[in-house]
Amino acid sequence: MANFTRWIAGGLGWAFFGPIGGILGFVVGSVVDGAQTQVGTRRIGSGQTTPGDFAVSLLVLIAAVMKADGQVLKSELDYVKKYFVQAFGEASASEAIMMLRDILNQNIDVREVCLQIKSKMDYSSRLQMMHLLFGVSNADAKVHPLEVDILQKIAGYLGISSKDFDSIKSMFIENTDGSYKILEVEPSATDEEVKKAYRKMAVKYHPDKVSYLGDEFRNSANEKFKKVNEAYDKIKKERGII
Repeated sequence: MANFTRWIAGGLGWAFFGPIGGILGFVVGSVVDGAQTQVGTRRIGSGQTTPGDFAVSLLVLIAAVMKADGQVLKSELDYVKKYFVQAFGEASASEAIMMLRDILNQNIDVREVCLQIKSKMDYSSRLQMMHLLFGVSNADAKVHPLEVDILQKIAGYLGISSKDFDSIKSMFIENTDGSYKILEVEPSATDEEVKKAYRKMAVKYHPDKVSYLGDEFRNSANEKFKKVNEAYDKIKKERGII
């Protein structure tokens, strides 16, 4: 995208209003007029989630996670920029970081923001959002306990089940039963139960679940899907499952 902020404003639907719109404030307002030509037949304020809604919601929650431990690290900003470079290109990534810096200066009511997202966004996209948020918190190769706390609160407000939260968490924080947690089964599960759990998780985390968000966000979903396959391969190797 040649112009991230214009793309965001032109692609906003429900995120233009409510607590998320209030946080963005003049950032979106200053570019929305120029974005009208890109809106086309789309109507700002529509109920269907757009890539712009997802991107803006993600930026707001990224800011909340980054502020959780009382400090914003360069490694975290670098991680976010790297993600947006991969998704949108260098120029747009710089604009995204500028927008993020402004959001970091705003008061964020995490509960209200999450409730808005929960009411408008499908479950698969919310799972993808949680995965990306964990990635940001793990940018310095260490997920701070205060960040885990805020991520758990966000998951609760978003309506993410505890099993799904633990599954995503185990993709970033290693533990002895991590592979089993990713597949949402106990270590005592039978081989057949493990196979069944893998098939279930492969469907739940398949990138096609968020394909409507476009290639920019669908590509990042491949990372989550890859973790599921790696967990299954590790268990198969340990158990000798063919």
